[in-house]
Amino acid sequence: MDSSPGSDGVTAGEVEPMPGYADLITRASAVILGAWRDCDACGLDVSKRTLLDHAHITWTEIGLFIFCAVMWTQIRRGLAEYLFKPFAQWCCLQPQDTDKMPESAWKLAFYTMSWSYSTYLLFFTNYTFFHNPPSVFYGWKSGMMVPGDIAIAYLIQGSFYGHSIYATVYMDAWRKDSAVMVVHHVITLALITFSYAFRFHNIGLLVLFLHDINDIQLEFTKLNVYFKTRGGGYYIIHDILSNMGSVSFSITWFWFRLYWFPLKVLYATCVSSLQSVPNIPFYFFFNFLLLTLLCMNIYWFLFIVAFVAKVLTGQLKDVKDLREYEGEDKAQKAAANLKIPEQEQQSEDAGHLNHYAENQPLNSSAEWKHIQNGVTKEKHL
Repeated sequence: MDSSPGSDGVTAGEVEPMPGYADLITRASAVILGAWRDCDACGLDVSKRTLLDHAHITWTEIGLFIFCAVMWTQIRRGLAEYLFKPFAQWCCLQPQDTDKMPESAWKLAFYTMSWSYSTYLLFFTNYTFFHNPPSVFYGWKSGMMVPGDIAIAYLIQGSFYGHSIYATVYMDAWRKDSAVMVVHHVITLALITFSYAFRFHNIGLLVLFLHDINDIQLEFTKLNVYFKTRGGGYYIIHDILSNMGSVSFSITWFWFRLYWFPLKVLYATCVSSLQSVPNIPFYFFFNFLLLTLLCMNIYWFLFIVAFVAKVLTGQLKDVKDLREYEGEDKAQKAAANLKIPEQEQQSEDAGHLNHYAENQPLNSSAEWKHIQNGVTKEKHL
């Protein structure tokens, strides 16, 4: 193990205590401002030379990335067509839930696999990055070899986010935050790609671990929402599981993304990185991307706060995704298509529409218009 000193003279064999929010803000601000003042040679020409000198990625790795991104897309389409949709229809889900269920099932399967692998690397191997985040920069060298197990994690995650940019626009249901989601995927892919090329793979593994768990809980909760009302019946077990998943999701979002992420990752990248590697390349670029990711985490946390507020004030009596477009215009269009009585068309409660749809005979010729990515699609009940 490298014995080079970490921050504050702590050696690589010692564990540094995790800072608090105040310590993070004061020390990170001081280090960033100091680095900015000392950056006399900063500029576009220097950045180009730094990119050429320190970025290491091969055409073979790029080819594997493209191959796996296409592979994820095809696997998802195959699973949706031959497994998830037939299963949703066999369970007699409501039409709108049948359309959404394959997306959540696919994401739940992938994130469970990827997060389990990240957990294995961080807690069941010799890597100490979670318990001692500054150690991610101990012994860093330009062009150093990436361990095979971490390289596999990068290939899986990088190709998935390449697929996800396409999927968000062309395959997923369009939501209120879908534009932000595209930006998130682009930033995440940039972080994965550049952190691999510059050999910041250790901190990248920690970032992936801290984010994937929330996606597991989100998709698990949504699936239980879809399955609690099906075939004309109501299943309380799925109602209980969706409520439990919602509470767990809210807690872990704050704990992983708003507590551990800034105090472990941002402190290491803003403060410890310069102390371990004084001239570390693209210091400002990577920290800007990570700070942007934190801002998006805060943005999405506002949806969680809004959800909790609606539940506590009695405005929301059922778990649902507040990011969905469930406006009055959509309800009225669907109501007109189903020929609901006029007074029901004017109702602002989408639950009236869902109740009506549930009680239509399965062989009805009525059509349900599902809006996805701004395109109205015909769905037969």
